[in-house]
Amino acid sequence: MTTMPDRDFLFRLADAAAGQTLPRFRQGGSVDNKLSGAFDPVTEADREAERAIVTLIADAFPDHAILGEEFGRRGTGPALWVIDPIDGTRAFISGVPVWGTLIGLCVDGRARTGIMSQPFTGERFWTIGDGSFMDGPAGTVPLHVRNVGALADATLMTTDPRMFRGAAGERFEALEAAVRLRRYGLDCYAFAMLAAGHVDLCVETGLQPYDIVALIPIIENAGGVVTTFDGGRAEDGGDVIAAATPALHEAAMRILNG
Repeated sequence: MTTMPDRDFLFRLADAAAGQTLPRFRQGGSVDNKLSGAFDPVTEADREAERAIVTLIADAFPDHAILGEEFGRRGTGPALWVIDPIDGTRAFISGVPVWGTLIGLCVDGRARTGIMSQPFTGERFWTIGDGSFMDGPAGTVPLHVRNVGALADATLMTTDPRMFRGAAGERFEALEAAVRLRRYGLDCYAFAMLAAGHVDLCVETGLQPYDIVALIPIIENAGGVVTTFDGGRAEDGGDVIAAATPALHEAAMRILNG
C-alpha cells in the first residue's frame, strides 16, 4: 500500500519552495530561454525550488518516483510526484503574483493529492483526498465550486486565447461568445479560483503533466470536473477543460468539440 503524505508534509514542501522563489521575486534575476525560435523562460528560482522539493520528497518517500519540469523523472513505481516549481514563470519574471508552485501526487496514474502555493499572497490551495481547502490570511477555509447554472452566466479563463489556432481557435471563440465574462493570463491561479468558487470554466491547450496534476484533485475534491477535451483523465496533460459543474462541462465540451 502506498504511503500518502499529510497536510504538514505538503506545507513543508511549499515552505521549501517558497524559500527559493520568494526572495527572488521582483528582484530582476537572470532569465534563460529553454527553446530555440520561441520563448519558454526558466529562472534560478525554478531550478532551486525544484531541487528543494525533490530533496524533501526523496528523503521522506524514497520509494516514490518524481517528475519535475526542470530536471525530468527519477524512479519508478505506482506513486509519482509531479512538480512545477513555478507555474507561470512569465508572470513571475513580470512581477505579477499569479504564479504558483504546483506539487501533486499520482497513485497508479490518478492524481490523489495536490497543493498550489502562492507565497507572495500567502495562499495555499490543497487537498489530501478528503475535501479541498485554502490556507491564507483568513485561516483555513473549505473550497467549494459554485453553480451558476448556464454558460450565459459563467466566467471563463484561459492563459492566452491565441494558443488556440485554426478550427480550435474558432471553437474557443464560440465558447467565449457563450459565456458572460472571459479573463486571461492567470495560469494555475485560475484553476485555484475555480475550486474557490470565483471562476466557472478553465480551458487550456497543450498542458504538460506538471501543469495540471496538482490541480486535478483540488478541483475534484471541491466538487468540480477536470478532463481532456475528449472526456478522458487529464493527468497526462494535453487539451484540458475544468468546469465547476457537470452541466457546464457538458455544455462547454459540445462547443469545444464542434
